[in-house]
Amino acid sequence: MADTSGLGLELTPQNLRAISRALRAEEDGKELRKELTRNMREALKPGAAQAKSAIMSMSSVTPHDGPALKTAIARKIRPEVRISGKFPGAKIKAFKTKTLRGFPNAPKRTNRASGWRHPVYGNREVWVQQHGKTKWFDRAFEGQDAHYKRQVQFALAGMVNRIASRSD
Repeated sequence: MADTSGLGLELTPQNLRAISRALRAEEDGKELRKELTRNMREALKPGAAQAKSAIMSMSSVTPHDGPALKTAIARKIRPEVRISGKFPGAKIKAFKTKTLRGFPNAPKRTNRASGWRHPVYGNREVWVQQHGKTKWFDRAFEGQDAHYKRQVQFALAGMVNRIASRSD
């Protein structure tokens, strides 16, 4: 893999927008943009797998009729890449679980220390405080931030080098 430090290539919204404009100017820019976003997503997939593994290791002891909470959360974890628009960037995101037993904020609530409140078996008179696996999402990436950032930079550098070689 190439070293990105000599390129002066930082992952900033301005740089991503500039690269996006350069890709748009190319004849096959649409395909190049698709390839760049695919490569950036591929660079983040191992991190998404770590986050999925972290939520799947949360203990679950209560029997119920609905879908499993941790499985539904794990299905909603995926890398997200935007190279243009107002907020360009690459990140791993846990999306809301809209159809999960009236609990759309499950990823956020299971991650925080204070947990969440819910009625006991639908009885609105009796509520309990429940705790998930605290900071499961945050801890999945501890010490790995630089690695994933570097992998995304390599994907970006590869595309920049490809565009630069065409204009030479």
